[in-house]
Amino acid sequence: MTAAARAGVRAYAAVTGAYWGFTLTDGALRMLVLLHFNALGYSPVELALLFVLYEACGVVTNLVGGWVATRFGLRATLWSGLALQIGALLMLASLDPAWGREAGVIWAVLAQGLAGIAKDLTKMSAKSAIKAVVPDDPASGGGLLFRWVALLTGSKNALKGVGFFLGGALLGGLGFQGGLVVMAAGLGVVLMAALVAVPAGLGGRARKAPFRGIFARNPAVNLLSAARLFLFGARDVWFVVGLPVFLHDGLGWSFARTGGFMAVWTIGYGIVQASAPALVRRRGAPVAGDPAVGDPVARDAARIWAAVLAVIPAAMAAALAGDPTLDMAAWIVVGGLLAFGVVFAINSAVHSYLILAYAEGDRIALNVGFYYMANAMGRLVGTLASGLLFAAGGLALCLAGSAVMVALSFLIALALPVPPAADPTAPLQDLPE
Repeated sequence: MTAAARAGVRAYAAVTGAYWGFTLTDGALRMLVLLHFNALGYSPVELALLFVLYEACGVVTNLVGGWVATRFGLRATLWSGLALQIGALLMLASLDPAWGREAGVIWAVLAQGLAGIAKDLTKMSAKSAIKAVVPDDPASGGGLLFRWVALLTGSKNALKGVGFFLGGALLGGLGFQGGLVVMAAGLGVVLMAALVAVPAGLGGRARKAPFRGIFARNPAVNLLSAARLFLFGARDVWFVVGLPVFLHDGLGWSFARTGGFMAVWTIGYGIVQASAPALVRRRGAPVAGDPAVGDPVARDAARIWAAVLAVIPAAMAAALAGDPTLDMAAWIVVGGLLAFGVVFAINSAVHSYLILAYAEGDRIALNVGFYYMANAMGRLVGTLASGLLFAAGGLALCLAGSAVMVALSFLIALALPVPPAADPTAPLQDLPE
């Protein structure tokens, strides 16, 4: 292994370690806030509204964050994300019940907004860093990059599920404020390590990067971003409000059982994401290394898995609309959720690879930031629609909305071009020893 390759691996390990530490606190924070405010008597719809600013801030952060990373480097945005998350945790820890219900909600929503900025700065930095430090062999047809992207994305989601458990344990053992302070202290250690371990040259810097560059000019990036928006809207339109309310109120599950089930689902979702390259490419790569051919397998996978995914919520909605018994409804929802998770995880992993395959060499952070802006917009739309559709027609209507959104993602994916093959002459990111 060359010195440049070793430096790239060390940089990848440092960024991934920081991202893992952040992800644990992100999952734990969501569960802490959810369970704490539920104990204060908030309805499920009110609980969902606590996260609206969290998602809305992600839209703006991803749009502007790519330009900031291009201008100042990925290391600066990674550090900023970690520091802002510590600030959000301490801000929530300072919440005083004596302030009253309205003031407490406003304070929590603002802290969640800060956490949303932190999450997307950190995620954008970690995902962009992969293209900068991971070499790709043109003979793999993009396979090496796909595997590393899937590993990072899958491990992140698995750890987020672990974070759900961690949040519940901290809330039960140390209380709301104590749990937040412990998480802030732990993330402070992660930040100190990142300050030392993450190399200065990560992602490069373009001092003359124009602000208008935040909008993607690459048609492939624009199409993939639109497909991503509807894909994640399709998940959250029933996952955020409709599913947990149905499990608790409709099936009579306890909050602990509901949260535990969703945590296990998230961990399994992450494991499937990490395995996506083997599932997508088990028949072998296409004609490898030929720039005229590129990587049609990944492009076609984005279409095929979206088509399969659209069938699942549509079938679930039809089954629930038939007024099944309570036991049958439980089997429909739990079984459908498991099937949805597997197919959605593969679809999401393919998208995460494609954005890096489409991203232009000097605009990686800008392209990734724009793409995750669309991702955040999809989560925001899905979160709002979840409460509205559930109130109008229950979980069946939420699932019908999910099927429509996946169908739109599929139709957009039909226009995606074949991503280019890896360029064997492109040098690795120049990183210091």
